[in-house]
Amino acid sequence: MKRLLFMLILSWYILNSYAGEYNVSAPSGNIYVVCATRPQSLSLKINLDKQKFFSVNNIALRISNNNSNENLRVLQVLKENTVEYNGLLLRFTNKLAWEIRVFDNGVAYRWIANFPDSIKVLDETMLLNFDAVDTVFFPQEKSLISHYERKYLKITLADIKDGSFASLPVLVKSSAGLCLISEADLYRYPGMFLQKKDSVLSALFPAFPLELRPKLPRTDRDQKVVRQANYIARINGDRTLPWRVFIIAAQDKDLLANDLISKLSRPNWQVWDFSWVKPGKVAWDWWNARQLEGVDFKPGINTKTYKYYIDFAAKYGLEYVIFDEGWSRTTWDLLHFRPDMDVKYLIEYAKSKEVGIILWTLWGPLNKNMTTVMDSFAAWGAAGIKVDFMQRTDQPMVEFYERTAREAAKRHLVVDFHGAFKPSGLRRAYPNVLSYEGVMGAEHNKWSKRITPTHNVTLPFIRNVVGPMDYTPGGMRNVTAKQFSISWKHPRVMGTRANQVAMYVIYYSPLQMLADSPTEYEKNDETTRFIARIPTVWDQTIPLAGKVGEYVAIARRHGQKWYIGVMNGEHTRKLSISLNFLPTGRKYKMEFFADTTLSADQPTKYRTGTMIVNRNSIIDINMSWGGGYAAILTPIP
Repeated sequence: MKRLLFMLILSWYILNSYAGEYNVSAPSGNIYVVCATRPQSLSLKINLDKQKFFSVNNIALRISNNNSNENLRVLQVLKENTVEYNGLLLRFTNKLAWEIRVFDNGVAYRWIANFPDSIKVLDETMLLNFDAVDTVFFPQEKSLISHYERKYLKITLADIKDGSFASLPVLVKSSAGLCLISEADLYRYPGMFLQKKDSVLSALFPAFPLELRPKLPRTDRDQKVVRQANYIARINGDRTLPWRVFIIAAQDKDLLANDLISKLSRPNWQVWDFSWVKPGKVAWDWWNARQLEGVDFKPGINTKTYKYYIDFAAKYGLEYVIFDEGWSRTTWDLLHFRPDMDVKYLIEYAKSKEVGIILWTLWGPLNKNMTTVMDSFAAWGAAGIKVDFMQRTDQPMVEFYERTAREAAKRHLVVDFHGAFKPSGLRRAYPNVLSYEGVMGAEHNKWSKRITPTHNVTLPFIRNVVGPMDYTPGGMRNVTAKQFSISWKHPRVMGTRANQVAMYVIYYSPLQMLADSPTEYEKNDETTRFIARIPTVWDQTIPLAGKVGEYVAIARRHGQKWYIGVMNGEHTRKLSISLNFLPTGRKYKMEFFADTTLSADQPTKYRTGTMIVNRNSIIDINMSWGGGYAAILTPIP
């Protein structure tokens, strides 16, 4: 009887599938989507809490094998209802299919190809229609060749200059709610950008590169695409394409715990054992220019300096040390060390101290000779690689990321992608990919004044929502905006010491840097020991409060302990935070690290303390300009 009922329902869908309009709602009913089909494209109208929010028009896939993409005649309609989402699958007579899923916290759709032979994708289109007065946090780019290191311009849609384009993710905030636009399950396909086109945001993709040339004078890293194809991708004819993801929130803080990018991305189909993957914190050499004080040797790229870094990491229980650019004989010769760097000895010495060594590499020489390079690194005993200067998001470069992750996993190497595009779900298939840069992070303090408290409290709501973010926190030279000056060897950071400590709770990165010099950390031992106790992965995350660009407060759980992080923007702030997320009947010892005063005149000053709390407790937090607050809550037996 159940089979007969299913067949009757399916037949009804097929017989009535030419009506051209289908409705899908989230399991809770808060998001309601109307899907409409037309001969050459689809469209979506998205409502949040019964209010009109935005629409997506001209959803189409242009392929080169024939003209079938111009005939989106529905052949079959299938619906899927689960606890997490409600879905709709439309199969067309032209061997294409289209799928949408509606969650309580977002909407996603993707194309599915069902051709027997490979195809070329000429273009994938969509037009996002928001109100002209809506605010857009727009990471404007100058080129499709990009490190994804941009400030988020806070601007109305109407004021974005026509033709301007941005890398993802992009956040739109309106009276109806917030929408963060990105993509998931990105494999063997170019990454998407968004371009202002007339009054809408339009999908934009880099073309398939046919010829690359070094960009002089830095021939070791920068490449220019000098010839492109008239298509964006060459793909197998039978496959799914990446998800177009619209993360939706009624309040700013609701963005902070969204994990749609991971949920929509494929797991590892080979079912490999990733139990060897070890997240952790890293002593990093490059940001602090290897500046050490009070040592009996000349600091620099040499064995004695890195032995000091290893001893420092062991002293504070840090899991890794990075050997950044300069450890190898040249940036293209990754198989030989520079004369004053005994890398094999240092790796063995680090192992004796239970510290892993991560080796920096340019993507170019790694791509050219991946098997030999990775085999050598693994044979030396390295724990991982930091891959740098990719800069592109075209199909071949996206394929490079996957190949790097796969080959590294085979050799039990963790991966940190630097000079990278944003996370798009690769980490779910390859958990050895611990972090991505793709952010205007602390390194910019070495040459600019753009890393402001406002920027820092914008990142958790946008960039960090889509995946790990290698911001590289931990600056010990804390200054006000007036005190800030640019220094390559001794970089400063705007904001208070407590603000930097709070980053270790708020900024999610399973591979989390301690960016400053070991000397600075040893001079500030109390701060360093507090940071060293904060984990880099979490079992639970609870957003407490926040507003994009103004402030953010998060509680995270690791095992039985809870951690609280609060960061403030550029206005003094008083917050009252309820601890009602704690379990009933348990008391906790709470150790806190906080600003001393609402005044920002002494940003290196802080206060610490201990108190007993439970789920009925409310903590009052006072933060200065660029201020912060961090706490570690340990259950009392």
